[in-house]
Amino acid sequence: MDTPATPPPSTPVANTGTYECPGFSGIQSAVPLTMLLQDTFAWGDDPPHRVGNGKGDVDWRSNPYQKPSWYMWLHSLRWLGNGIQAGQRGDRTALTHTLAIIRDWVQDNPYSWKSDIGAWEATMHRTNVLLCTRRAVLQGLKVTTLPTQYAWLDKALIDHAQFMIANWSGPSNHGTDESIALFGVGCTLQRPELKKLAVDRLTQAITTAIDPQGSTNEQSVGYAMFNYLLWGRATTTLQRCGADPGKVIAQRRAALSEWLALATKSTGELQQVGDAVRQKPTGAAGTALDYVASLGKRGTKPGKRVAVFDAGYVFGRTGWGETRSFGQESTYSIRYGAARTLHGHDDHMSITYSSHGRDVLIDPGHSGYQLDKWQAWSKSQAAHNVMSIPSAETTSVPTRLLRASIAPTWESYSLADSPAPGVNRKRDVLVLKDPDLVVTLDRGQATSNQRYETLWHLAPDQQVTVQSPTTAVANGNNSRTYLLQIPYRQQPAANSIGVVQGQQDPVQGWYYSDIFHRQAAPVVTFARAGSEAAILSAIVPTAPTETVSYQTRTVGNLFFVDLTVGTRKTTIRLQDDGRLTRIN
Repeated sequence: MDTPATPPPSTPVANTGTYECPGFSGIQSAVPLTMLLQDTFAWGDDPPHRVGNGKGDVDWRSNPYQKPSWYMWLHSLRWLGNGIQAGQRGDRTALTHTLAIIRDWVQDNPYSWKSDIGAWEATMHRTNVLLCTRRAVLQGLKVTTLPTQYAWLDKALIDHAQFMIANWSGPSNHGTDESIALFGVGCTLQRPELKKLAVDRLTQAITTAIDPQGSTNEQSVGYAMFNYLLWGRATTTLQRCGADPGKVIAQRRAALSEWLALATKSTGELQQVGDAVRQKPTGAAGTALDYVASLGKRGTKPGKRVAVFDAGYVFGRTGWGETRSFGQESTYSIRYGAARTLHGHDDHMSITYSSHGRDVLIDPGHSGYQLDKWQAWSKSQAAHNVMSIPSAETTSVPTRLLRASIAPTWESYSLADSPAPGVNRKRDVLVLKDPDLVVTLDRGQATSNQRYETLWHLAPDQQVTVQSPTTAVANGNNSRTYLLQIPYRQQPAANSIGVVQGQQDPVQGWYYSDIFHRQAAPVVTFARAGSEAAILSAIVPTAPTETVSYQTRTVGNLFFVDLTVGTRKTTIRLQDDGRLTRIN
């Protein structure tokens, strides 16, 4: 993923007949010119590694840390950015050496490089580097026509265009990036057939990449933000070189702006759902996205407080700062919908929750693209706030939203799926405002005995104490959260509450703020065993000095929970079919 540093312009750009160098996405920042001139590459948190002989002869099979992303970014050539920019300013040494490295790549990786996954994945990025380099040659040498000794550069651009034509990734962010780069080749080399194919592909892809409600097909909030910026870049790229982007891109981006605003937590950061790092939204002037990016100071307030999206997302909040500050509102997300794909996780039925100016229930984040135990865990049910069935061979399946009810001071949802053969799972969710809290009823049913675990992932700064078979309390910096498993149909066993943190085998109890940083973080587990399970949970964030108590009662086939949070009281009704409702 490559997030542009600034949002695209909200107004049309002038037709200059040119393709602008899109930059190097920050990859070049780890490789200053002195390192580049020594053929030394660095990416991520690994030490720099000399990949060449100091004369531009690079070993393109280098992968000392055995990381696919390291290898892909090596082949992207984006690490040459400082050399390209210096050459553009007239630094002949930098330009000569940078061109030597690029030509070495071209010679060592002849068309087609499809058998090398790193070279393949980096094709659109490398195409942009070639285009930036071509412009740098013209400006650095102060000429208007590419000198004949650099004809190989145009030949390489045509090869890259041909590769992207033959290997289009379709309506994903990769495919969109490829189409933009293909358009760039057509614009730069004055090849109208390449421009037309790129526009046709973009026109085809937009209706799948972003649906009419603003949801993307990536199953990731982070990649949704990326797509918003990416499609903005597509629009300006087409306009700048005389092509009409049409109306659909603008319409879908406007819907995505609203979607992203709703997906922004009260903390001012985007929900970490799917492959997503901890990040703030990038606002565009006058939009709902600008409203949340500025914490309600600019832009247009979204028209909804709660939204249910057909693609499998629920985003809700107690308000937009009307009666309390923006940061003191409570916000949540719930996942359902189609089975996992692209950058999604097995997070169906999972809840994230922020309240009292802090994260309460977290998604453990994005561990990166390395195929290892950490990625397997971070994408699994075990890494999310769900009822998991660790004793069954679960798989990624679609999850149905059976019903949703939205009232002024509460919302309720019912979800169902079958994550393993002979195993059914249902979750009912109730989210309250004043007092702000979350109640869930998880029910599992199987044809054989299973172990059922409702998992609650907490922020790394929380310290958890199990006070009784029904109560755990998490304390942090000026914060407290009560995690209650309220007896319902089954009496919790004395040891049915567990706490796991920083465990490596099996992996459990971690949090990734980004793909390079992992912290131990507590997970509270409510467990049952048998062919059936019913786990009634309440997650109650409070001020540090507040206490929480509850009483239960049954009237006919109705079950009631009377909750007291500090001095505030509320009553929750649980119907026989599992539906949760606030009645007081």
